[in-house]
Amino acid sequence: MSTLVKFNPISLRRFALLSVCLAPLLMAGQAFAQVNATASATDDADAPQLETVVVTAQKRSENLQDTPISVSVLGAKALESRRVVSLLDLGDGAIPSLKVTPFFSRPGALVINIRGVGVMSDSNQPARDQGVGVYVDSVYMGRPQGLNSALYEVESIEVLKGPQGTLFGRNTEGGAVSIITKKPSGIGRATATVGVGNFGQYKTELHMDLPKTGDFSVKIDAIAAARDGLIENPLVTASDFGELEKRGARVAILWEPTANFSADYAYDNSYDASTTLYQQLIAGGSARLAASVQLQKTRAKTAIAGVPQQPSVGKTWGHRLGLDWQISDKLRLKSITAYRDLYQDQFDNGSAPSTMSLTQASGVFTGQPFSRMSTAVFNQDQFSQEFQLIGETDRLKYVAGATYFVENVDDNAQAFFTNQFTDATGLANIVLPLDYSKIVLDRASRVKSTSSGVFAQGTYTPAILDDKLHLTVGGRWSHDKKVGELYIVNGALPSVNGVVGPRKLNASWDRIDPMINVSYDLSADTMLYAKYSTGFRSGGANSRSLDYSPFKPEEVTMYEVGAKIEFLDRRARLNLAAYSGTYADMQIDFSARYRQLDPVTGALLVTTRTTQEATNAPGKGDLKGFEADFLIRATENLTVSASYAYNKVEIPDTLNPFPQADGRLITVPIPIHQTHTPENSGSISIDYQRPWLGATFIAHFDVNSNDGMYLSLVDVAYDPVTRAVTVPAPKGEGGTIANGRLALADIKLSNSASLTVSLWSRNLFNEEHLYNKSLNLSNGTTGFFNEPRTYGVDFKIKM
Repeated sequence: MSTLVKFNPISLRRFALLSVCLAPLLMAGQAFAQVNATASATDDADAPQLETVVVTAQKRSENLQDTPISVSVLGAKALESRRVVSLLDLGDGAIPSLKVTPFFSRPGALVINIRGVGVMSDSNQPARDQGVGVYVDSVYMGRPQGLNSALYEVESIEVLKGPQGTLFGRNTEGGAVSIITKKPSGIGRATATVGVGNFGQYKTELHMDLPKTGDFSVKIDAIAAARDGLIENPLVTASDFGELEKRGARVAILWEPTANFSADYAYDNSYDASTTLYQQLIAGGSARLAASVQLQKTRAKTAIAGVPQQPSVGKTWGHRLGLDWQISDKLRLKSITAYRDLYQDQFDNGSAPSTMSLTQASGVFTGQPFSRMSTAVFNQDQFSQEFQLIGETDRLKYVAGATYFVENVDDNAQAFFTNQFTDATGLANIVLPLDYSKIVLDRASRVKSTSSGVFAQGTYTPAILDDKLHLTVGGRWSHDKKVGELYIVNGALPSVNGVVGPRKLNASWDRIDPMINVSYDLSADTMLYAKYSTGFRSGGANSRSLDYSPFKPEEVTMYEVGAKIEFLDRRARLNLAAYSGTYADMQIDFSARYRQLDPVTGALLVTTRTTQEATNAPGKGDLKGFEADFLIRATENLTVSASYAYNKVEIPDTLNPFPQADGRLITVPIPIHQTHTPENSGSISIDYQRPWLGATFIAHFDVNSNDGMYLSLVDVAYDPVTRAVTVPAPKGEGGTIANGRLALADIKLSNSASLTVSLWSRNLFNEEHLYNKSLNLSNGTTGFFNEPRTYGVDFKIKM
């Protein structure tokens, strides 16, 4: 039993949100009062200042405070303090406007939204794209699969908020996540980390930066991390729920033959295995089932039925070549070439509780199957090329370039029941024999996507107003094309309106995305800006559909104003942004259980296949929000940060084109919920360090809170006549997650080696909430709980 004090999650969440909202205002007021008190209070030459944060959001290295867009940055120290191993670890809310969640129950594919824009439902398909671009060292990652691989030694993660269509191109309508790894330095150094924790966790890392030899510098990174399951599977021969295993290696080589030219090459290879999350039955279902099976209203430790389960394995590898030619002091040419390959299989059998209920609505158990296994195999390869020309004159800074991207993707899927009840009580069951070769493919598709574009952006500082006014104008032309086919539906060639054969996709789209930004330096430490920008998510087709009809791109247009302020002799920083915009042609999925007639008896058959149809919502939705990021170095040893985000998305009512199970068509538009988007999110972080016993004592504590989000697009039941919602979609519960770390660093081992020992915990107070809730009139309320408390100890040696 834990001896920790039990916190009320609701009270703690409200306190955290309120604190995050008020902290910047209270601290800013105190700071300005001190600024105006006496000159000596602010002109102390020995006062500790904040470090300058360098970002590359505009394709050149710049001070964050001089960059007139909303950017949040997590540096190497912050990532270590929060013990971030992969992008999914940012899902607790370290950056409030960024939401990272697994695709339903599958950690092998991630859903990433910024400001409520990115993915409405399902991008886990070949001809669907995400609306937030993820880049690693300027290379675009084309698929949501593979994004949860372990991160190598990271210099920083930049989160660019709002449309980035001009400089980053397609699929950045919500923003972009730019991961920048540490490059070879040519200075001999090495770090090795070993860590262990509860749930059988371990982590090992090795980073070797070899001494420069001639014109070459080499860096080698290797990482391995694993965790046992979080919820026990009663079937002892099968894997538990929530297991993880990640490993990978990366080699980077930097060649610098002259002072003005360099070439950097990198090769990486990663392995990411995970088992499905466990979908708990919280309430409802048939009365017979409720009487037979204990509902799990708190986070389960053991599943209610043993099911076949195996890890889903993702494998990625790739090459990157960067060329950098400094033509003159004010002109630079860059080339970034990359090839990547991805394999991901998906074994999802976490829905036994809900399928028990779904298949037992009549209360008859004996002989009835349950536990829907969904399997899928996903393959992708991609090639990308980008050229950048970066230059400046006395009053103009500019960047221009061209991009090309091509990918080939294919997938298939099967769905079948793995268990069967053997008695009338619903308590006993058997596992059915598994033979994948005898199970038909429910669907299979493939697609080739190509995209090309040219872009330019310039910032002009006119010779007026003491060089304080800056005018930025940019634009990009893009051409996208998708050619593919859906060639298997329900184990055979598709048949639509009597025509049998593969369903073809051949569609292309042209786009121009402009950007205008006006910024003004109110003082040396205060900058104001106003920005207009657009971005888009590529069109495509839904491979879960029956006819593979194309849908159009969706578009975001956004107006943003902001301020970037430093005060207290640059010991405090306050960055603010407010935005409003429109969300047009949103790609909406409508889902239903596919039903067909038995060709012999004419009876209605229910299959396990989930079928979707995609359509573009009519008209325009509304986007609006506010963000505040505050940071203060209160003393030489203490730094406090606080962030808050309000993100609101309103979507037009949309007509469901999919026939219902009884053949009905819904003839009026129905309300749509924005998914994966809490309206209010906040984060507070406290970092303290000081010399102690010849070493350095380090303490970190952060609290992250949100007020919940929808995972279902549409309400459960809607009356098309009265336009009344009779059964609303459940909203996932908000939560407050605290993380902590205590470390003793720089313990001398020798003249060239030091040791850091750290104790860490994620979800320190073991708070639990149903972040994902689903409601079905047949199988009741189901959902996924957040992860329980994890903790451990790490040992890190620097040489």
